[in-house]
Amino acid sequence: MSYFLHIQMAMEVTQILLNAQAVDSTLRNQAEENLKQFQEQNLPSFLLSLAGELSNDDKPVESRKLAGLILKNALDAKEQHRKLELVQRWLSLDTSLKSQIKACLLKTLSSPALDARSTASQVIAKVAGIELPHKQWPELIGTFLSNIHQLPAHTKQATLETLGYICEEVSPDAVEQDEVNKILTAVVQGMNSSESNNDVRLAATRALFNALGFARANFSNDMERDYIMRVVCESTLSPELKIRQSAFECLVAISSTYYEKLAPYIQDIFNITAKAVKEDEEPVALQAIEFWSSVCDEEIDILEEYGGEFSADSDVPCFYFVKQALPVLVPLLLETLLKQEEDQDQDEGAWNIAMAGGTCLGLVARTVGDDVVPLVMPFIEENITKPDWRQREAATYAFGSILEGPSPDKLIPLVNIALNFMLTALMKDPNNHVKDTTAWTLGRMFEFLHGSALETPIITQTNIQQIITVLLQSMKDVPNVAEKACGALYFLAQGYEDAGSSSSPLTPFFQEIVQALLTATHREDAGESRLRTAAYETLNEVVRCSTDETAPMVMQLVPLIMMELHQTLEAQKLSSDEREKQNELQGLLCGCLQVIIQKLGSAEPTKYVFMQYADQMMALFLRVFASRSATAHEEAMLVIGALAYAAGADFAKYMPEFYRYLEMGLQNFEDYQVCAITVGVVGDICRALEDKILPYCDGIMTQLLKDLSSNQLHRSVKPPIFSCFGDIALAIGENFEKYLMYAMPMLQSAAELSAHISGADDDMLEYTNSLRNGILEAYSGIFQGFKGSSNTQLLMPYAPHILQFLDSLYMEKDMDDAVSKTAIGVLGDLADTLGGNAGPLIQQSVSSRDFLSECLSSDDHLIRESAEWAKLAISRAISI
Repeated sequence: MSYFLHIQMAMEVTQILLNAQAVDSTLRNQAEENLKQFQEQNLPSFLLSLAGELSNDDKPVESRKLAGLILKNALDAKEQHRKLELVQRWLSLDTSLKSQIKACLLKTLSSPALDARSTASQVIAKVAGIELPHKQWPELIGTFLSNIHQLPAHTKQATLETLGYICEEVSPDAVEQDEVNKILTAVVQGMNSSESNNDVRLAATRALFNALGFARANFSNDMERDYIMRVVCESTLSPELKIRQSAFECLVAISSTYYEKLAPYIQDIFNITAKAVKEDEEPVALQAIEFWSSVCDEEIDILEEYGGEFSADSDVPCFYFVKQALPVLVPLLLETLLKQEEDQDQDEGAWNIAMAGGTCLGLVARTVGDDVVPLVMPFIEENITKPDWRQREAATYAFGSILEGPSPDKLIPLVNIALNFMLTALMKDPNNHVKDTTAWTLGRMFEFLHGSALETPIITQTNIQQIITVLLQSMKDVPNVAEKACGALYFLAQGYEDAGSSSSPLTPFFQEIVQALLTATHREDAGESRLRTAAYETLNEVVRCSTDETAPMVMQLVPLIMMELHQTLEAQKLSSDEREKQNELQGLLCGCLQVIIQKLGSAEPTKYVFMQYADQMMALFLRVFASRSATAHEEAMLVIGALAYAAGADFAKYMPEFYRYLEMGLQNFEDYQVCAITVGVVGDICRALEDKILPYCDGIMTQLLKDLSSNQLHRSVKPPIFSCFGDIALAIGENFEKYLMYAMPMLQSAAELSAHISGADDDMLEYTNSLRNGILEAYSGIFQGFKGSSNTQLLMPYAPHILQFLDSLYMEKDMDDAVSKTAIGVLGDLADTLGGNAGPLIQQSVSSRDFLSECLSSDDHLIRESAEWAKLAISRAISI
């Protein structure tokens, strides 16, 4: 592109941006092509002209807004690998060019056009998100806030909005504490009641929400914290709805981020939230209830982590805020249950004050246990038989909400009285909403108070017939009631899963139940309220929990479900809507067959009979891959994995045809769940075929190594790929030799990365532990695969590094139980396979002694067993 053309392009950028939003598609496509060319041929000039467009108040607001949007997309992307490319691209641009762009962006914040200001705020935050962590643009916050008091209201609003976005974009460690102090000062002053402009106050309140994560030091200082809390509490009383809502959102965030600092304010906050719940408009009332739900979440976590025993020096003591507030909090929540919306039971995405109140009541019950029951029972008794449906539904909802948390001793006597009443209501109540909640409550009774662990069963020989009759009858009711009835039946079946192979109380009703569920899946309206999905999920659970007695009836399901799957594959000329339904149905049917295969494949006699269908099944599953749906692909992969597991070595005959679909799955970066599941299926096939998988291993290993070195594949697929190396090595033994030179360096570099991750957040730690586990499972499989072969010396060069990895994991002290178990197992495998050669290396390693003795005295019996075996293997290796 010539220089002249550039100038022309830059001059015409306004028109091109307007055309890119034109109704006429020819004009639009031409404009998009022009923009693409301009960007590819001269990126610096392109970005600068966009920034110029955004900052120019003489330009139309539509072109300015799009210019900002394109600029933002040039700095950030959803996919991690693309995002990194864009960050590098920006960092490598000329400094003076970047300064010009940033000047344009900052100038736009004083534009009278709200859309332009708002877009510029977002772009500035994206630039800050790239530059601040690299210690660039250090003057940003300072220059930004130096004269905020003198600014006109609209610029002040834009500045605060930008601060909020910056805090959302940047991690707290990229900003110095004195900058944080400046940000908080500006934000809290913007929220203050002395600020007359509501737009400024709203922008400030929203900015505080994003800045709370930065305020750790400030929240540790009593004076500063008091000031912030006072301003937030005052803002909850603003005449402006959006400011009140945003202020309550800040309180919710404070309750989870700074729970341990709440005590001095909790009484005032209770008064404020109670007033909002009773009197304020719904968006505000919902946030006020959310505050208490959030406090419950915190206290449930603390109580679970510490098992209720606190010492004075425990990190986060529980303040029992919920317990103290109970006498006033519970009545407040019960009142909200009466504020239902007419058709909320029909609307899947519904969320309103009654639902928020019930959810919070459920969390309160989990937080305080038995204490909630006497506060709720009078409300239930008073309302459950009232003529107004709202009162009956609220009472039923209240009862269902408190069934998780309190002890069975406290609840079972009440459930025994209520059960009969609920069954009658489910059949006879004239109101659908009441029936919907009644079926949900029955499901909760069966989920929490029914099962082999409970001494006094609520379901007995005398009432089971009635329960099943009512639930099956309800499956013919309107879709949302039928769906909840399926859910209740699901938990009813689950409660009998420990019946073993002996008789289950459900056996006499098995045929009837299965028939009713299949009928529900064929209803015309089964697409509403998730009914079809719920019916299949329940059918799967009924099959999974069935006993040997009903195996012949499960067998009869096989040709039935296969026939249905066949019909979905035959359907021609579907609209895109119908095709989507079809794909969903294929997924459900594959899922159903997976459970049936696992059930029938677990016992030799039934496996023998059912394998007659294997050829036909496999042919159907392979046809599912022709669909474009990721969900259907996932389910088809999973069911093939189950079939491989059941068929064992016989699965080899399907490999020539199946292999290309396996390869397709391993290449599916877009739908990374499909890729992850396929990796798991490779493991199933390794276990089934053992060394018969050898002819396919070159292709599989090549693809797995490609996946690992790709930066486009979602990180969650990497741990299962490493585990899969172990599965392959176990299956093919010393034949794995030719892959060692490729797999071992990959494992080594991943191990180094995963060993040290100080200061990581919970998500990162969880991911790192799954990565460590995958790496260790690979090592374990490789050692076990080579055991007893004449080639074990090939593994010797890798042993020092592996022991070093185990040492560093032991020193880091942040392994979860699963990793500890696998790690100590690897130590044993190494000693067992390498024998006397490994003896001296093991004696030099730190972990082998201290880690081993720690694992031998672990509370977890699986870790102890693993350690016992490692101890034996090590003592043999050292004595050789």
